[in-house]
Amino acid sequence: MSRIYLDDAGSAPVLSEVAAALRELSSANPSSLHAEGRSARTALDRARDSAADALDADRTEITFTSSGTESINLALFGAARRLPKGGLIVTWAAEHTAVLGAVRRLDSEGHSVEIAGVDGSARADADSIPRGAALVSIGLANNELGTIQPVSEVIARAHEVGALVHVDACAGPRWIPVPPGADLVSFSGHKLGAGRGGILFVRDGVRLEPLLYGGPQEWGRRAGFEDVSAGVAIAAALSLCVRDRDARARAAGSQAARLRELLQEMGGRLIGGGQRLPNFATCSFADRRGEDVLLALDIAGVAASSGSACASGSLDPSHVLLAMGLGLDEALGSLRLTTGYATTEDEISRAQAIISTVLTRSGVSA
Repeated sequence: MSRIYLDDAGSAPVLSEVAAALRELSSANPSSLHAEGRSARTALDRARDSAADALDADRTEITFTSSGTESINLALFGAARRLPKGGLIVTWAAEHTAVLGAVRRLDSEGHSVEIAGVDGSARADADSIPRGAALVSIGLANNELGTIQPVSEVIARAHEVGALVHVDACAGPRWIPVPPGADLVSFSGHKLGAGRGGILFVRDGVRLEPLLYGGPQEWGRRAGFEDVSAGVAIAAALSLCVRDRDARARAAGSQAARLRELLQEMGGRLIGGGQRLPNFATCSFADRRGEDVLLALDIAGVAASSGSACASGSLDPSHVLLAMGLGLDEALGSLRLTTGYATTEDEISRAQAIISTVLTRSGVSA
C-alpha cells in the first residue's frame, strides 16, 4: 500500500507541470552572449514575466532568489540597513524562525527591535505597531497552525506610521491571495510545489542593500549566477497556484475538515483559531507526545509533522505554541496534518483509519 503524505505545509510535492517546464532548459549562463546563453536568458525573462503577471506586478519588481529564507533575509537586512538611525523594526513572536532569526541578528547589530506578542490563536494585532516603527514584518499565515494573519490591517497601520511592510508569504499563497499594498513580499519555491527557488517582490521605489556583492544581476539586488531552473520552476508553480487557487482550496479544505473532525473525536484540541488556511488540521494532545505519535504514524505509512522538534537529543516545544500561551504538555503534544494538491479522498479515508488506530494505542504521557 502506498504511503500517505499529509505534510504539504512542510514541503509541497513538485507539480507535474513544473517538472515538464524544466526538462528542456539550457544550463548555460544567462549572461553569456552565445546561443545557449541567449536561450537561458529567454527562459528566465519569460519566468519573470510569468511571476509578475501572477502577482499583478511589474517585471522589475520580481527578484529571483535561492529560497524563501533568502528572500526573507534580503528583505529584512536589505531594508533595515537603509533605515534612518533609530528606526524601529517590528515583528511578532510567532513568526517563522527565518524572520525572527534575521530580526534578532539586526538587534545584535544595534538596530531597534520590538517582537510583539500574539493572541491564543497566534494572531498578530495591527494596533501593536507603535509610532516610530520604520520596518514591519508579518506572515501571510502561520506556518505551524495555518492561522491567517490580519495582513491588510498591518499594512494600513504600518503605512499610517510611515513604516515599510514586509510580508512573509512563504506559507499560504496557494490557498489565499496576498493582500495588496506591501512593500516587500517573500515566496518559497518548495512551499508552492516548485521544489526549489524563491522570489522577493520589491515594490517600485523601495531600495535594498544587497546581501551579495558582485555583478548587476537581479536589478542589482542579488549578484551571482542566475539559477534559471529555479526561476522557471517557482514562476510556473506560482502561476498554477494562482490560477487554480479557489478550486484547490475547496478540495483541500473538505479533506482537512474530515481530519479535524477525527482529531477532535480522538480527544485532540484544535489549535490555530477559526481563520486558518483550509488545508490545516493542527491539534494538541495533553496526554501524548507529538513526537511519539508522529513516529508511529510514519511507521504506519502516514507522513505528518509535529509542532515540536528534536534538538540536540532533547524534545523542545515549538516557539509558536509557547508564544500563543500553550502549556508545556500541550506544546509537546501537538500534531499537524496538512492536505495538498495531490491528496485523494481514498488517502483521507485510509489516513483516518490509521490515525485512529495510532492515537488509540499511543497514550504515552507527555
